[in-house]
Amino acid sequence: MKELEKFDKGKRIRSLYIPELMADFLAAQDVREISRLAYRKGLEKFLSWIAAEGIKQPDREAILKFKAFLKDSGLSANTINSYLVAVKRFFSYLEGARKYPNIAKDIKGLKQPKGHLREALTVSQIKDLLAQFDTSTLQGKREFAIVNLMARTGLRTIEVVRANIGDIKQEGGEALLFVQGKGRDSKDSFVLLIEKTLKPILAYFKARGKTKAKDPLFTSLSDRNKGQRLTTKTLRNLIKEKLRDINVDNPKLSAHSLRHFFATQSLKGGAPLIQVREAMRHTSIETTEKYLHNIDRIEQGAERYVDF
Repeated sequence: MKELEKFDKGKRIRSLYIPELMADFLAAQDVREISRLAYRKGLEKFLSWIAAEGIKQPDREAILKFKAFLKDSGLSANTINSYLVAVKRFFSYLEGARKYPNIAKDIKGLKQPKGHLREALTVSQIKDLLAQFDTSTLQGKREFAIVNLMARTGLRTIEVVRANIGDIKQEGGEALLFVQGKGRDSKDSFVLLIEKTLKPILAYFKARGKTKAKDPLFTSLSDRNKGQRLTTKTLRNLIKEKLRDINVDNPKLSAHSLRHFFATQSLKGGAPLIQVREAMRHTSIETTEKYLHNIDRIEQGAERYVDF
């Protein structure tokens, strides 16, 4: 194994062997597995780029060129920033371990676009989407229950996938679904399951047959993974396909648009902002306020007062 290079007295590095250093870096990170995977993905992107460029001893200029390469690749600002965070943390770690100078220090990420990356579906689109499902079949019951649940509670796909049957509990005479939210380690938040939300889920359970509390809320019906937990990819693809079936093929309309639909419609219906924030599980009230601002901007737009 090649000896890891260290600073010499003049702070000059002879070379950089990233694969071994990357393994050390990832092993040293006290983060969730999803973050570790994101770091790996970003570093692998950087590694393939410097290999293609023939760079053996990257410097700050190389980091800036890599950033420019990412921008020219047509990637979203979120994706580019995720790659840059991985590279910046990698070189910060190397400097702390005195294995390589932090050439990525103070490299700035891209500015995030204002507003939401996804748009909300309309009421008519939601109705058309739900009308597609043949609820006389197990598959139709499952898909109707999923889409209906997401539209009426604002759940993320990852929260739907993580949910188990036993996470549905009764409190104060109401049905609640406890969920493991984004960045959480436990199921410490809940959404309210009103009758129109709960009824399709119970119909799916009845058709599904005998289940246990620890079983996934929704399971795969494919021959390969039958009975196993759905994946977020499967769920997103399913909803995207169903949107195309009702002639909705917009890159800004996806499974996440069901979440935006919930936020928009609950606010339009008069739900208090703080309650919408709780239901959406937003860390900051400012995130929830974006929806309210957009509603006010459209409904009370200054353009409506111009008449000639």
